Amino acid sequence: MTGNMRLSLSCWSFPALTLEEVAGVGRALGIGAIDVGLFYASALDKAEILSDPLAAAERLKTVGTDIANYYHLFGEGLDGRNLALPGTIDANARDLASVLTFADGADIPTVFILPGVVNPGQSRADAARASIESLRALLDVANDYRATLCIEPHVHSFSESPALVERLIDETGIRLALDYSHFACLGYRQEEVDPLAKHAAHVHLRQARMGALQTKFAEGTLNFPAMFGTLRDAGYRGALTIENVHQGYMNTLFEDVMTETVAMRDCYLNWLNGDAA
Repeated sequence: MTGNMRLSLSCWSFPALTLEEVAGVGRALGIGAIDVGLFYASALDKAEILSDPLAAAERLKTVGTDIANYYHLFGEGLDGRNLALPGTIDANARDLASVLTFADGADIPTVFILPGVVNPGQSRADAARASIESLRALLDVANDYRATLCIEPHVHSFSESPALVERLIDETGIRLALDYSHFACLGYRQEEVDPLAKHAAHVHLRQARMGALQTKFAEGTLNFPAMFGTLRDAGYRGALTIENVHQGYMNTLFEDVMTETVAMRDCYLNWLNGDAA
């Protein structure tokens, strides 16, 4: 992507809305792109993506808005066929070829997956070694496609610190779906996460603080104008996806998603207008 960073809206922010309805909310808010995934009323058909990816791509194009990112899970939940689980590489690589065919067919610039968890019998170091092996194989697959493959380091993954993420990048060259909230929740300062900005292929935005993956915009510790400047200075020109959610994961049930989405939109636009002045 060239030019300014641009806003997107995650479909899973609005669990009761269909894909078309989320796209309509985005247009009403002046947000011209959405992120798609496999959750709630807006869920894509995973079976179709894997069996007939070009048909799935054509179906997605009828939504009539840009798609900034697709979030794919190889198995069910965070631990199903995760990248740190031995014995999953061949099946995940086969699936990824279909996923990236789908992404290219639908003109989706980035696909994100999760780095993996500490599986039964593993240490964190064991999980890291297995994930590195998986990522190398998956990146070999991704070399044949336009869409950029990236991972989102997250709470409950084996890769929960900036240092562990840097190791994955050093060992594999993987790009990031960067979400500062996962690090802030675990107590890392924003400046400790900033060096990861140069590796971002996609970005998620929501307010957070230590112990809370999501909180109200006015009650969190993340400095978003500083974050936007860091990303810009690192050369990032991709999507900034507003990802306030209403779900049981990490107790993220208590914010008004629409109010928080508008607050984040306005924060970015105020920063952007100042940058353009």
